[in-house]
Amino acid sequence: MSVKKIEHVGVMVKDIDTSIAFYTQVIGMEFLGKIEHPNPNIQLAFLGFKNAKETELELIQGYNDQLPQEGKVHHIAFTVDNIEEEVHRLKQLDVKFIDKEITTLPNGSRYIFFYGPDGEWIEFFQSTR
Repeated sequence: MSVKKIEHVGVMVKDIDTSIAFYTQVIGMEFLGKIEHPNPNIQLAFLGFKNAKETELELIQGYNDQLPQEGKVHHIAFTVDNIEEEVHRLKQLDVKFIDKEITTLPNGSRYIFFYGPDGEWIEFFQSTR
């Protein structure tokens, strides 16, 4: 089989520049660039993490802005080292949380959900794996 990894996760957004700012300033991703689409109404931007060749995030503006609140992708999860520190940092940035508190799974992994600028669900996940 030739499938090797998840290439990217696409998220429909209303304002690509607002979303680029959010994912770079709040999440800490690196803006990798915009790519032209054959349809001039569609804008694409890609983000990733510095020196990482892992899954990228694709922001899509103009394709369909009438999606339900959660969109076509239920959530995007990001690995964090210290979830308490990240929750504190997000609160300082007035990020709106979905969960009232951090959830701890039976294996000790912990997570919390919050909203992105277009209502997309974002998860910070501290793994014990």
